[in-house]
Amino acid sequence: MTDPKADFNPFGKLTYLIIDDFENFRLSIRQMLRSCGADKIELVAHATPAIQYCTYNHVDVVLCDFNLGDGKNGQHILEELRHKKLLQRSSLFLMVTAETSKEMVMGAREYQPDAYLTKPINRAVLEKRLESLISQRNALMPINREMDRENYPEAISLCLQALPRQPRYKTWLMKTLGDLYFRLGDLAHAIKVYDEVLAQRELSWAKLGRCKVLLAKRSFDEAVEGLRELIAKHPDYMEAYDLLAEGLERQGRPSQAQQILEKATEHSPNALLRQKHLAELAGSNQDMDTASDAWRRTVELGTHSIHDSSAHYLALGQTLSDLSEGDQEEDGPVRAKEALAVLKKMEKRFAEEEGISVRSQIIQCRVLAGQGQHRQAENILEAIRPDLENTSSLDADTGLDYAKTLFRLNHDAEAKHLLADMAQRCSEDPDTLQKIENLLDEPVGFRQKIKARTLNRDGIRAFESGNLQEAAETFARALEIVPEHAALNLNLVQVLMKEYDSNPAASGLLSRCQSCLDRLSGLPEQHRQYRRYIALQRKLKGLME
Repeated sequence: MTDPKADFNPFGKLTYLIIDDFENFRLSIRQMLRSCGADKIELVAHATPAIQYCTYNHVDVVLCDFNLGDGKNGQHILEELRHKKLLQRSSLFLMVTAETSKEMVMGAREYQPDAYLTKPINRAVLEKRLESLISQRNALMPINREMDRENYPEAISLCLQALPRQPRYKTWLMKTLGDLYFRLGDLAHAIKVYDEVLAQRELSWAKLGRCKVLLAKRSFDEAVEGLRELIAKHPDYMEAYDLLAEGLERQGRPSQAQQILEKATEHSPNALLRQKHLAELAGSNQDMDTASDAWRRTVELGTHSIHDSSAHYLALGQTLSDLSEGDQEEDGPVRAKEALAVLKKMEKRFAEEEGISVRSQIIQCRVLAGQGQHRQAENILEAIRPDLENTSSLDADTGLDYAKTLFRLNHDAEAKHLLADMAQRCSEDPDTLQKIENLLDEPVGFRQKIKARTLNRDGIRAFESGNLQEAAETFARALEIVPEHAALNLNLVQVLMKEYDSNPAASGLLSRCQSCLDRLSGLPEQHRQYRRYIALQRKLKGLME
């Protein structure tokens, strides 16, 4: 006679995948699962066959070791399965490991495994943990199925129906409900869910969800304050750091956003996308030392990651080029050498990628020129010119990088022609137009650019404090570095006009104004300083009549 309980065995109908590089452990776990009533069990030793298996087969439960020898580890597998959407929401991923270091746990937690199991594992622990997870999985299956289909209204309806019937899963249901309303853009209902939870208990996920809604509603101050409180209470809550950095950026406080991401990467250094965000933010803040460290880490973490990209190598090469340019001391040559090595490694790693060799050599030219090796730089430039003749086929990033190299090698007319052509082609792309404008304003190396910007700030301070002579001298010094910088020329014009108001006999001031405006005669109408240029031109004409 059959056991009626067998019909209700929660393990029997599911498919399992065990990933571990030790055969004895794979066999041991399989035996435990079989003794629990499991039947369909696949064993693999490494990441590649594991991901391949999940690509072609539905898996309900994955038990994956963290350390898998050389190559991808358990975190990389989870990251790739999530990124490629090879696991359904109802599938369970359990990280199995003997390693419990904070760095490992924090890194793996970024991709939300359903549970951790610490080696050694016995049958009783495995059965108890899996039984609980499978029970929840089965109870919430209809909701997860609709979410996989992206049928969010139906998923919301099912959550609302389940709340009175499934009180033990209330936390999961409320969290999911808030997220579903947010995805649909129903911010009023989303914040209502989080407020209802927080009225009963201060739960970190509800606080985070509420702040996310506040950001979407552009209530930046309240969101930022809430996220700072959340991090103070839960310093390991990585999602709060990412959201706080986003909030600070949207407030126009990029330096503070960078500091938050730096703290986050100290807590959890193995999250590639956060390192990349930090690198980009530090670069835009002109903090090239931090940017180079973060790009270096991004490249390193990409070795076995689905998020690996040639763009990371290019960015590291560009940053090191900026740092090494004009630096003949100890650090300069070291960074230049590293930049060339990174670019060569990229060429090998992404050899099949179209145009990768040319992109690499564009940066190599700048690295060599920055170290005074102009002949070698010119030789490389001449070798790649045929590939870059058809400028209309260049994508924006390659075109900008090429123009930057042409400026460094003193081919200014060619660089300006290229950028003018790009501006026409990218007239509907404000981000690219802004980059073109910045490069035309400051077609110089990183250190010179920083020096000119510092002088500009000093000149503005002197002007605001009423010291017109010092302001004029400071702007003039900045213009020696970047003579065609639109804002700087117009700043100097305004100072000189103010001086003329006090001393109308000094007609030489007006001729200096005219010289500055003449430099900007080719300023395109799209330039953000164009209106100011026209207004000052009219004012000067009136003063000279």
